[in-house]
Amino acid sequence: MVKNLLGRLSDAHGLSSYEGNIRDIIRAELKGYVDDIYEDKMGNLIALKKGDNFKFMIASHMDEIGFMVQYIDEKGFIKFVPIGGWFTPTAYTQRVILHGKKGPITGVIGAKPPHVMSPEDRKKELKIEDMFIDVGSASDKETADLGIEIGTPITIDREYKELANGRVTGKALDNRVGVAILIEVLKNVKSPHTIYGVFTVQEELGLKGAKVSAFAINPDCAIATDVTIPGDHPGITKKEASVEMGKGPVLVLVSASGRGLMADWKLAEWLRKTGDKNKIPYQLEVGDGGNTDATIIHLVREGIPSIPFSIASRYIHSPVEVVDINDIESGIKLLLEALKTKPKL
Repeated sequence: MVKNLLGRLSDAHGLSSYEGNIRDIIRAELKGYVDDIYEDKMGNLIALKKGDNFKFMIASHMDEIGFMVQYIDEKGFIKFVPIGGWFTPTAYTQRVILHGKKGPITGVIGAKPPHVMSPEDRKKELKIEDMFIDVGSASDKETADLGIEIGTPITIDREYKELANGRVTGKALDNRVGVAILIEVLKNVKSPHTIYGVFTVQEELGLKGAKVSAFAINPDCAIATDVTIPGDHPGITKKEASVEMGKGPVLVLVSASGRGLMADWKLAEWLRKTGDKNKIPYQLEVGDGGNTDATIIHLVREGIPSIPFSIASRYIHSPVEVVDINDIESGIKLLLEALKTKPKL
């Protein structure tokens, strides 16, 4: 079941540039289902299903946001920097895993308690530089003896859980949702065409893995499976984000008001016709913020027709992201049906 696969992917740890744990899960899942699977120099994992001369690239980034050790003080407390886009208050008081040389170490993110702050200090925005990680050490030597050093990667310690109505919550659903979709598509697809399933690295740091893999593959077109923001909960309006959870996958027609990507209209039409013909629900989005791997892929070489294929996810870039499993299953079905054919480019 995709729900269980997503849980294993969410609970695994894979900071940008440290995606090895995720690669291992993907390799194990796809064993016997693809014609070839290999890793490029940057760390992208590429799974190949051989077909005719028409080449699809389906990209899904493996990496998650997190932190990295910057400095260890004399009392053993750890100063850190964010890796990827964080809304700072989200990080405060989180439990984390430090992936040290001697294995994983649990820590907590702390800061000055509000009880001892002045009224003026309480009004100030809490910044990352005000925070530190406490692993229980009493000195810098004790912290070092745990295998922690400058450059140690850090991820959030949060367990995947089921909610009501087929919804689930966990860390890194951006973008383990896309990874799960691509795994299931590669396992089940029946297509006459060649398909490159590319599990990309360092998307959260500037879409880096997608750029180099697209250059190497030079596909005829590309789809990026990812997540997007719904406007269906308190604090946000449908005017700000028009899509909803539970109403199917999202075909993103515009990313970042066009500064990022204007999706190829022929790809969009191909996916829409597939959904309509097979009565698979889908939604359309014109977004004014956020990008996916498709944004960089469409600029590679002489240009590659591309479109983001997203799942609505509440509370993106937090430890408690929420998605609807039915949306994921509908997304898998739509792609499986679409890949039986090809777009008229």
